[in-house]
Amino acid sequence: MAEVVNYKDLGLVNSRELFRQAVSGGYAIPAYNFNNLEQLQAIITACAETSSPVILQVSKGARSYANETMLRFMAMGAVRMAREMGSEIPIVLHLDHGDSFETCKSCIESGFSSVMIDGSHLPYEENVALTRKVVEYAHQYDVTVEGELGVLAGIEDDVVAEHSTYTQPEEVEDFVSKTGVDSLAISIGTSHGAFKFKVKEGEEPPPLRFDILAECEKRIPGFPIVLHGASSVVQEYVELINKYGGKMEGAVGVSEDQLRRAAASAVCKINIDSDGRLAVTAKIREYLANDPGEFDPRKYLGAARKELIKLIKHKNEAVLGSAGRAK
Repeated sequence: MAEVVNYKDLGLVNSRELFRQAVSGGYAIPAYNFNNLEQLQAIITACAETSSPVILQVSKGARSYANETMLRFMAMGAVRMAREMGSEIPIVLHLDHGDSFETCKSCIESGFSSVMIDGSHLPYEENVALTRKVVEYAHQYDVTVEGELGVLAGIEDDVVAEHSTYTQPEEVEDFVSKTGVDSLAISIGTSHGAFKFKVKEGEEPPPLRFDILAECEKRIPGFPIVLHGASSVVQEYVELINKYGGKMEGAVGVSEDQLRRAAASAVCKINIDSDGRLAVTAKIREYLANDPGEFDPRKYLGAARKELIKLIKHKNEAVLGSAGRAK
């Protein structure tokens, strides 16, 4: 058996206390996905400079891409980087959309402080059983667990679903009770990827189902709720990508006004992946188009990192309300 790495030895924390503070304080903890060094540097820099707690999210695909051993030391480096910036922000390392008990177990044993088991595609009782199995294992190591009820449409990394299924509020209390999860991802109309809604030019995306959120909150008062697929798909970046050779017509996301409203409710974790990808891709395309002779990755990746820092600061300060909340 491989050596079990305790996340506390890496300087990480689990999400339990962060969620308690977020629920009582009426804000959401940002959960930013990353795949490479520059994205991680940007997340830590922006969160340290805004004094925001942060959840570093890694999908199964990103974990494979980065290499699990490398990832462990990147997480440790992230903690030390923040401290060297004079910031003691709480940092969680979280598995996003774990698809099996084995994947979750492997992450727990390699230093993750939080895992998500996504059994939402399974029949209800099978989802309960799988989630409970992960919870029982994770809690032995004081690792927090996120479950999911309802299915989000869209494509992001390894997660693919053609149609969404709204969370049934009448199931949430039973699910939380039977599984022992620490947080619950629900489906209220958000969607994975950059093409979240099919709207005609000039139309607004459909509003989120805040009635479902309110009913879930009523049934499990004070319980941490999570929103996936919550990128706003910043149009400035979409336009830059298209201007410099990209093809992303019709890419739209969730409005920041709706995310602010969600963050002020029982939603205490909001996942943002596509916006970060768009910012990075837009700036790389712009940089290389304006300087086609450049071949030093530090130049164009540095420009992308700078833009991502700007984006994350904006999210923390003006959307999620997490700036200044690190304690």
